[in-house]
Amino acid sequence: MDRKARAKLVQRYRVTSGKGFRLKDIDTGDTNGFPGNKADAEQILAEGTARLAELQDKLYAQDRWAVLAIFQAMDAAGKDGAIKHVFSGLNPQGCTVEAFKAPSTTELDHDFLWRHALALPRRGQIGIHNRSWYEEVLVARVHPEVLARQKLPAVLETANIWTERLEDIAAFERYLGRQGIVLLKFFLHISPKEQKRRFLARIEEPEKNWKFSAADVAERQHWTEYQAAYQEAIRATATEAAPWHVVPADHKWFTRLVVSETIAAAMERLELHYPAVAPEERARLQAAKAALLKED
Repeated sequence: MDRKARAKLVQRYRVTSGKGFRLKDIDTGDTNGFPGNKADAEQILAEGTARLAELQDKLYAQDRWAVLAIFQAMDAAGKDGAIKHVFSGLNPQGCTVEAFKAPSTTELDHDFLWRHALALPRRGQIGIHNRSWYEEVLVARVHPEVLARQKLPAVLETANIWTERLEDIAAFERYLGRQGIVLLKFFLHISPKEQKRRFLARIEEPEKNWKFSAADVAERQHWTEYQAAYQEAIRATATEAAPWHVVPADHKWFTRLVVSETIAAAMERLELHYPAVAPEERARLQAAKAALLKED
């Protein structure tokens, strides 16, 4: 895949403005007319993994930018697999992964962004968040009991709470960008038909049983509500500085390819480089070299 094709692939699923955005306009089975087959895609992904490893090395050495990739999706859309495959070549020393589940008692005694702010990557690092602060306008919106556990003062639980939270998220993401954190937001967009197929596979294949929970089927009953919540969240928070990438997820190989290319393209735009060595430091290096050679 040449550079032009890669750029086109990234732009196709990039959402920088919520105006007129409709989730149903993104075909969950789309492969962007990919001319090859699954094996070809896996080869391109391997090349992308190598690119990411090189970019990560420069990111770490330069120590100016941080990159944060967040993944949102319906169950079985492939978040774990995408993270596993796309980031498989990274140096663990420069990478952090956080999987956010239901908040603890301590976390519930803080604002909803608190635990996420604690997990932000340092400069020079790539952070990966499996689910994120968007759960607070998704799960909490679909299930009122989740919001009730957050112990907000009653006067603040108004009809505008979701609009207000989305405004707070957009402001927080704008702040992160101004601090040198490059934010990449991925929504892996799966169809209910493909989700059903993957659920059945998890039940039928013993080695996948651990991945399945009866609660996953119960959540399917809220499919329409979740789709509406996702659409509103994307509309409210998609900007040039913090775009969404709505990636078709019915074909795992294609999902991983798009995610890999998107992250690599974003990091390449940073023009990362190894720190330049000052003349006096180069002189010290040469002196050290001479001393080492003299030992022989």
